[in-house]
Amino acid sequence: MDPKIAEKVKESFSRQAYMRTISASITQIDQAQVEIQVPITPSISQQQGFAHAAVAFGIGDSAAGYAALTLLPIDQEVVTSEMKVNLLAPAVGDRLIAKGSVVKAGRRLIVVQAHVFAQAGEKSTLVALMQGTMVPVDL
Repeated sequence: MDPKIAEKVKESFSRQAYMRTISASITQIDQAQVEIQVPITPSISQQQGFAHAAVAFGIGDSAAGYAALTLLPIDQEVVTSEMKVNLLAPAVGDRLIAKGSVVKAGRRLIVVQAHVFAQAGEKSTLVALMQGTMVPVDL
């Protein structure tokens, strides 16, 4: 993968106030694949103590979007057109890990997916499965 694209992904991620607010970080950037992690803390928890579904959705959407971005020219960005989420289990553990990937990249639409896991020590539980569409846009 072009190192300029990886830098573009990192720079774009650094401008996301929401990702900073939840202490998220990019832990992997490869062509058509991006991983984002966030620690599960009381500040991102819902009333039962699980990580809030909005956080799982947010990092899943970003991981999938950045996976799409790795396939585009340097002068393009992506926006989410639609995203479906299936919440599969309570997000309990030390951190959430979103693994975004591209299913199929076209010129006008990029179909993406994300798997979001809650990790507790060595145990990893799939908590959300997402599929959506990203639209390339010119800068």
